[in-house]
Amino acid sequence: MDRAEGMADDIRYYGKMLRDKAFAKVGHLYPKVKDENGEEHTVIAWIWARTVTNPNPANPVQVPLVRSWWLSKKKGHEAWIKPIVEDGKIHYEVQHNADGPKGDDEGTVNRKGAISIVDGTPIDFKYIREEGQQGRIGSQLMAIVADGGRGRLYLSADEQQSITAMCGKPDDYPDGDIFDWPGRINVFRYGMTEFADLFTNRQLTVLTTLADTVSDVREQVLADALAKGMPQGEPLDVGGTGAQAYADAISVYLALAVSRQTDYSSSICGWNINREGLRNVFARQAIPMAWDYAETNPFSSSSGNILSQIGWVAEAIQNVPARPQCEAHQADAATRNYANVAVSTDPPYYDNIGYSDLSDYFYVWLRRMLKDVLPSTVRTMLTPKAQELVANPYRHGGKEGAAEFFVDGFNHVFAHIRETANLDVPMTVYYAYKQQDEKSGTSTGWYALLDGLIKAGWEITATLPVRSERGGRMISVGTNALASSIVLACRPRSADAPSVTMRIFNSVLRSELTEELRTLMASGIDPVDLSQAAIGPGISVYSRYSRIREADGSDMPVQKALEIINRTVDEVMGDADSGYDPDTRFAVKWYQSYGWNQENTGMADQLARACGTSPDALVRGGMFEAAGGKSRLLTPDEMNDVNWKPLQDDHVSLWEACVRMAGILDSNGMDKVAPVMAEAGELLSLEDIRALGFRMYHEAEKRKDTEGAIRFNSLVSMWDDLSVMSSKETVVRPPLQGELDV
Repeated sequence: MDRAEGMADDIRYYGKMLRDKAFAKVGHLYPKVKDENGEEHTVIAWIWARTVTNPNPANPVQVPLVRSWWLSKKKGHEAWIKPIVEDGKIHYEVQHNADGPKGDDEGTVNRKGAISIVDGTPIDFKYIREEGQQGRIGSQLMAIVADGGRGRLYLSADEQQSITAMCGKPDDYPDGDIFDWPGRINVFRYGMTEFADLFTNRQLTVLTTLADTVSDVREQVLADALAKGMPQGEPLDVGGTGAQAYADAISVYLALAVSRQTDYSSSICGWNINREGLRNVFARQAIPMAWDYAETNPFSSSSGNILSQIGWVAEAIQNVPARPQCEAHQADAATRNYANVAVSTDPPYYDNIGYSDLSDYFYVWLRRMLKDVLPSTVRTMLTPKAQELVANPYRHGGKEGAAEFFVDGFNHVFAHIRETANLDVPMTVYYAYKQQDEKSGTSTGWYALLDGLIKAGWEITATLPVRSERGGRMISVGTNALASSIVLACRPRSADAPSVTMRIFNSVLRSELTEELRTLMASGIDPVDLSQAAIGPGISVYSRYSRIREADGSDMPVQKALEIINRTVDEVMGDADSGYDPDTRFAVKWYQSYGWNQENTGMADQLARACGTSPDALVRGGMFEAAGGKSRLLTPDEMNDVNWKPLQDDHVSLWEACVRMAGILDSNGMDKVAPVMAEAGELLSLEDIRALGFRMYHEAEKRKDTEGAIRFNSLVSMWDDLSVMSSKETVVRPPLQGELDV
C-alpha cells in the first residue's frame, strides 16, 4: 500500500475514534426530533433567527431579524417559515407549499434595515448595532431540518429542542480579539468582538470537546504505533520520524479536520435554500453578519458533519502525496533568493482580503490543539501581521499610508525577482480581482499590481484566462463574480525598448485589442471575464514601451492606460452596431439609454426612425411594448415562452433570439433552449447571437443591471453545451404555401 494511502486510512480510522469519543461526551446535546407521526429523525440543522427588542415602547417584543423565511424553493418540495404573532409573543410554523412570501415580505431585514413583524415599526441598523454592543441581541429557534431518508424534512420549532440547545458556555474555550475591518469583518459592529462570540454555547461545547479529544486520540496513536514495533523517536516538531512523530502527524491532520469543522459550526453559517444545505462561514473571504443562521449537527451524516471534514483531509493526503524531490519552504518574498527558480505567483489582492485577520478565526482553535505538538509553529497568540503585504488602512495610518505600504512592497518584490530570478522562464502572475470599481473605474489593486510590474522593468508578453473559480460559490450566486483567473506571462523589458507618443499607442492598442477580443470571445471565455481578460493584451501594448508621451510631454501613468483600454473595449464592442438588423440596433441603443424601463413613446419613435424601424414593427416583433404614451423593451422574463418557434415567426431579429434564449434558459433550463437554438440557427448566425450576448453582458454591467448581466453571462457561458444539444434536435420547417388563398 502507498504510504500516503496508508496514512489517509489511519486518519479516517482515528478520525472516527475522535468522533465517537466526542459523541460519548456531548451527544446528548444533539437529540433526534419527532415528526407529526411520532417517528424519530436525525437533525441536520436547527434554523435560528437573531432578535432585538422592538423599538416601539408600546410593543417591547423580541422581534426576529430574518433574511428569508424560505427553507426550500425546490419545485415540489417548497418549504417556508410562517411567523405567527399571538398575545405579544411570536412562534413559528413551517409551511409546505409554493405560496410563500415574495418581494419585500420574503424577510424582515435587508440592506436598508429591518422591520418589526409585530407592528411594522422600522428598525435601523444603528439601533441593531447598539443593541448588539450592549449584549442585547437574542435568538429564537424557527425551524428544524431533519433527515427524511429520501430528502430534507422541514419541521416546526420544538420547545424541547430549543431548551436542549440553550446549554451553558464551557469554562475554557479558545478566544482572541476580532479585528474591526468594515466591509470584511462586519460582526465587530454588532458586539461580536471576540472569536468566541461567533459561536453558540452548544457549538463552543462540541468544538472544545473535539479539540481536547484530539490529544486523547494522539495518545492512542502513539500506543498503537509502539505496539507495532515502531521506535519511540523524537517529536515531529524537531524533525522526528518514529512513533511519537507519527502520532504527532495524525493529530495535526485531525486538528485540521476540527479546524474545518469550525467553518461549519458557527452562528455565521446560513441555510442555502437552493441546494438545501449549510452555507459555511467562509463562503467568501470575510466574516459577514448573519441574521438567520443554521446550526449544524456535527454528528449527523449530512451537511457540515465532522466525519465529512475528516474525509476531506484524508482525501487530500491520499490524492496529493508528498514526493521525495519536492519540498515546500516558507520564505519572505521580498528578501529570498530567486536564482534557479521559476516564479509563478498569485499575489495579495490589495485591500480585498484580510488574510491574517481572517486566519485568526481558525488559528485560535489550531493553537489550542497543537501548542504541545508543534510549539514552534503556534508560538504566537494570534497570527503575525506586521509584514503582511495588504493595504490595511487600520494598520498603516489610513488609506494613503496603506496604499504607500502596498505599492512600495509590490515594486520592491517585482524588482528583486527581476534581479535574481531565472529569466529563461517567464514569470507568471495570477489575478482574479475585478479591475473596475464603483468610483474611478480602475481599482487600486490592479493599478498597484501593474504599476509594480512595469516600473520594475517587466513586459507582459502574453495573457491567458484560466478557469480557476468553483461554480456555485457564494460570491458567484446572484452576482457577476469572475469565473477565471487572468494569468500574466512576464519577461524583462528590453533595455532599448522604444518610446512612443500617445497617438501611436492608441493606434496600436486599437488594432491589437480588436483582434484579441475576437479571439477571446471565440475561445469560450465567459462574458463576466472578458473585460478583465482584455486588460492583458491591452497592458501588454503599454508595457512594451520604455515610455509613452502624452500631449504635454509627460509620461502616461498605468492608471490612465487602464482607462484608455477600458474605453477601447467599449468602442470595439460597439463596432458591431452597423452590422445589426434595424430592430437589434434600436434595442441595443434603447437599452443603453433606458434599460428595461419605460420612456416616452415619442422618444421610441424618434430612435426607431433613426435605426430604420418603427415602434409598431418592434411590437409586432415581440420585443417591445408601446401603450398609453409609454414604451419599453420586454424583459427576458417576459420573453421566456418555451413554445416560441422562430421558423414560424414572421420576423426574427438577433435581439429577439438572444433575449428569448436567455429568458428560456433562466426560467426553464438548457433542455428547453436547445430546440429554440436549433430553429434560430436556420435563420440567423448563431455566432452573431452569441456575440450579442457578450455585448449585452457588457452593457448590463455598465448599467449595473445585475439580473440582466447574469442572464446574458449564463447564456454565453453555456453556449458550447447548448450548441451540442441543439445539433441533435430535428428541425421541422413549416410547409410552404402552394397556392393563393381565394
